Amino acid sequence: MLDIGWSEMLVIGIVALIVLGPKELPNALRTGAQFMRHARRLAREFQGGLDEIVREAELDEARRTLQSVSRGSIAREIEKTVDPTGEVTRALNAPEAPDGSPAKPSSPSPTPLPASAPAPPPVTDSAPAPAAEPMPADDVRETEKARAG
Repeated sequence: MLDIGWSEMLVIGIVALIVLGPKELPNALRTGAQFMRHARRLAREFQGGLDEIVREAELDEARRTLQSVSRGSIAREIEKTVDPTGEVTRALNAPEAPDGSPAKPSSPSPTPLPASAPAPPPVTDSAPAPAAEPMPADDVRETEKARAG
């Protein structure tokens, strides 16, 4: 740090003893020690303030990154993956006709199927009901016992 050797410290001590005298030397050493403590405390506070500023800057950067992710960049990526052409989005956002039915999209109609191709099945709003599976015999007996008892 200061590269002062023992011989140099001895010379400084002798000069201080001669200049200040034996009565004032302890007070001068005490004042010098207080000055050093105060300087070290200020240096620690300064270093702590710089560390806090760095931490806040890193937190602000992380917060900005998180906000950019939450603002929809993930939603946009998912939308691009699921609906790359945007047809589904346009169909969902299409305005309704005055009679309440959805308006027909203004996009060109799909190409007609060749005459030899079979017609696709009609689209319905409800899904077909699943076929009922027969109950195992043990379950039937337990159900009959529960009803009887």
